[in-house]
Amino acid sequence: MKLKTGIANLPLHSGKAPKWLFKRMVKLARNINEIIILEHGKDDLLKKLSDPYWFQAYACVLGFDFHSSGCTTVTMGALKEAMNPEEHGIFVTGGKGKFSRKTPEEIEKIGEEFSLNDKKIEKLRHASIITAKVDNCLLQDNYNLYHHSFVFDKKGRWITIQQGMSKNNWARRYHWLSDDVRSFVEEPHSGICCDYKHENTLDMTSKKSRETRKTSLDLIRDNPSHLRKYFLPEKQATLNLFTDAKEKILNLPSRHDIKFSERINFQTLQRAYEIQPENYENLLSVKGVGPATVRALALISELVYGAEPSWQDPVRYSFAHGGKDGIPYPVNKKRYDRSIMTLRDAIEQAKIGRKEKINALRRLNA
Repeated sequence: MKLKTGIANLPLHSGKAPKWLFKRMVKLARNINEIIILEHGKDDLLKKLSDPYWFQAYACVLGFDFHSSGCTTVTMGALKEAMNPEEHGIFVTGGKGKFSRKTPEEIEKIGEEFSLNDKKIEKLRHASIITAKVDNCLLQDNYNLYHHSFVFDKKGRWITIQQGMSKNNWARRYHWLSDDVRSFVEEPHSGICCDYKHENTLDMTSKKSRETRKTSLDLIRDNPSHLRKYFLPEKQATLNLFTDAKEKILNLPSRHDIKFSERINFQTLQRAYEIQPENYENLLSVKGVGPATVRALALISELVYGAEPSWQDPVRYSFAHGGKDGIPYPVNKKRYDRSIMTLRDAIEQAKIGRKEKINALRRLNA
């Protein structure tokens, strides 16, 4: 069965994990990881960590609060300390805040230390950078990334686990697995889970946005100077703005909430034009292309060329609260049981004290 990756919504809790707890989390994580690698291999551990269900159960077993934003940041922090690259062959990079921005440097350093070839290092760096940019720019759900963890092995297989924060202090977690990514810009999250579904969320990763991505790219490949007429914040928009003079057709937008006051840096557009990006992923990779540029090009594509993007929050099911009545989503019993049994076996075999095993199993059962 194909494991799903996706998103989870979690509330912000203040404070830090106490040292006594974090120390034990690292110890337990190391033992569980070693058992899983021994029994199933490194590939399986990466798959499990990329699964939001399994990751949540894993965080609970390690002893962290089951539904707070810290279960992501603290669990990944414990995982980073628990993994021994030389022994386990798995590398954990990135982290929260300033540490997230150092991820590409960490990847390069590890690559040099463990003699990975330049091509593989560059692919890993690109995967780290582009997954963060996709979730920050293409999926405009108003959750700004503040945590980015990138985990990989010597073969170049990788996962990304990152988290964003909304203005009302709710966190949303994003999971990626390299095996499932056919395109970085089209539905890279094979499953998305979230407690909240937001209205008017621009999702440029949707298949429904494929034509909008193509049109946005075409707009850049042409000289972007002709786009200036669509951004006149100092003037009142007139009907002439929507009229095709040659065909004498008035093309009014189907959506009444399109705004022409989008902030856009025309130097960025010019830079992208000079580069002549081959595809939308290359366009997204251009320095300076951020949420405002993506949104502005999408709005023009929809208004002028009728290439309507997806405005639906790509939520498929709630993360933590599946119900017996199927609301908000049917409980996937087999998947749930598989996660529980894997962790239970790992705990039973782990080289830890009897009391720690009992407590971990109790947390898992809860």
